[in-house]
Amino acid sequence: MTTNIFMLGMPSSGKSTLGRQLAKELNYDFIDLDKKIEISEGKKINEIFNLEGEDYFRKLESDQLKKIEVNTKLVIATGGGTPCYNNNMAIIKENGISVFLDVKPFKLEERMRNSKKNNRPLFSLESDSLLDTLLKTYESRIDIYKQADIVIEGDTDANTIMWILDAHFRTLQ
Repeated sequence: MTTNIFMLGMPSSGKSTLGRQLAKELNYDFIDLDKKIEISEGKKINEIFNLEGEDYFRKLESDQLKKIEVNTKLVIATGGGTPCYNNNMAIIKENGISVFLDVKPFKLEERMRNSKKNNRPLFSLESDSLLDTLLKTYESRIDIYKQADIVIEGDTDANTIMWILDAHFRTLQ
């Protein structure tokens, strides 16, 4: 297997954590798309949103996605909204296998509050309406997320994802 693997899902769904573990198990390289953007811009994602706006950030996401070459043995953790803008889902599907980590909003809220990291531009831990925002965002994105090649519901681990990927590739042969 040499195809790229794109991890999709809401913020705190495990894209980066599981993506890193999966890359290690597969002997692939790992890319966190948000980190790549931060390095190229010399700013944190929150700063980009605050200074330049969401549209500018979404263009940066698309530009970075387009730079990823097919079959380069990468696991890419996308941003939560990446597949939902600028025809990015088509780019993802052309350049590898997409894995949607379908974690429900109440679990996402719990993870966000437990991590205590308030670094997500669209989701503030100080907000009393965090769960409402997560629910609305999830509902607005779910149809796009479900276009992924593989959908994994609930908690999972890298070994389970590897097993599912292996089964997926066997059915393609």
